[in-house]
Amino acid sequence: MINLYEVTETNKMISEENLDVRTITLGISLLDCIDSDLQRLNEKIYRKIYDAARDLVKTGEEISREFGIPIVNKRISVTPIALVGGAACNSVEDFASVARTLDRVATDVGVNFIGGYSALVSKGMTPADELLIRSVPLALSTTERVCSSVNLGSTRTGINMDAVRLMGEVIRSTAEYTRENDSLGCAKLVVFCNAPDDNPFMAGAFHGVTEADKVINVGVSGPGVVKTALEKVRGESFEILCETIKKTAFKVTRVGQLVAQEASALLKVPFGIVDLSLAPTPAVGDSVADILCEIGLEYAGAPGTTAALALLNDQVKKGGVMASSYVGGLSGAFIPVSEDQGMINAVQAGALTLEKLEAMTCVCSVGLDMIAIPGDTKASTISGIIADEMAIGMVNQKTTAVRIIPVIGKGVGETVEFGGLLGYAPIMPVNSFSCEAFVSRKGRIPAPIHSFKN
Repeated sequence: MINLYEVTETNKMISEENLDVRTITLGISLLDCIDSDLQRLNEKIYRKIYDAARDLVKTGEEISREFGIPIVNKRISVTPIALVGGAACNSVEDFASVARTLDRVATDVGVNFIGGYSALVSKGMTPADELLIRSVPLALSTTERVCSSVNLGSTRTGINMDAVRLMGEVIRSTAEYTRENDSLGCAKLVVFCNAPDDNPFMAGAFHGVTEADKVINVGVSGPGVVKTALEKVRGESFEILCETIKKTAFKVTRVGQLVAQEASALLKVPFGIVDLSLAPTPAVGDSVADILCEIGLEYAGAPGTTAALALLNDQVKKGGVMASSYVGGLSGAFIPVSEDQGMINAVQAGALTLEKLEAMTCVCSVGLDMIAIPGDTKASTISGIIADEMAIGMVNQKTTAVRIIPVIGKGVGETVEFGGLLGYAPIMPVNSFSCEAFVSRKGRIPAPIHSFKN
């Protein structure tokens, strides 16, 4: 039973503490669209997505009005296009035409983003995989709503270092292709280790091949709600701190569960998962870094930050998992720099470095996210940063990711403005010592010994 106090409490979370449902994401399988003729492939893709998603935005707005819950984004994820387009696409331009089809249908149905311009290459690359990856700079520079992701490694297979090296070059090239927009294309491109099939968040969402034909996944938010709750127990013991985070995460997740069930019923699409991730925004009071400060740090990045983040991540999962029928996706705490005002403040104060962020990714749910670096950073250096993050995910049996933006024409000390939920970011320094000989080795890093569980 829901009592009046709980209703009032939830209303306060929404009106004063930035609680929202960050996204309703409709996952759509395109496996039945595969065709050897490129024109027919594009026609099938457009028609399948349009028919499935034409009511998505309207449904999200109806739910938001009915329950008074802000639903910030409505999105689509599709089967990795490297799998769908392999039979028809024989060039970079062929794959880019599919990206433009995705962009056109996303615009026509009114969603914010469409994810799944993706390849899964943790063990090796097919010709289609490599073609899609090489097409990413062109695809992201000629579309507005398409997001791209590449899975480079996993605990079971190791790290595909040939793909890691290639992605360093692709990220540099994407930055060049979109230099007129402060290299914005890189904000829509992410590389993963252990990528989940049911992630509702961009830029990494794709519809895994083990998923149903269509499915509804929801991503909740609520850093401001957690921060406000912790203000009331300032100075208390870790036991009380942990209990407070768990109880708050439960309440936040119940909102996501309600929205997911309603969207599933209205769209007549199965409910997939609720992703528990605390997703910040540039808005003041909606910051994961501010939660870490409330726990007891002067700035995110101070000694104790990794321990505080580990505590937060674990308690969010413990509280949230009891509030939803199905939990999935990434589920934890995002630490993007440009999208979190507290993170930006920490970087500007000198408290937070790229190396400290890497350490924090050992215990959070994502990785190095929305980090702006100097535009003259070498492709091999970017590949080395990616390799480090993939190793953390592989060894720790967790998802890690890199969404890094070499901003062409800008250097350390300057700031880049991305706008909207993407926020703005100070350009962070990068270790200048070379790793070229390391990333130039061919082949893959083997899976760790604990991967052989079966």
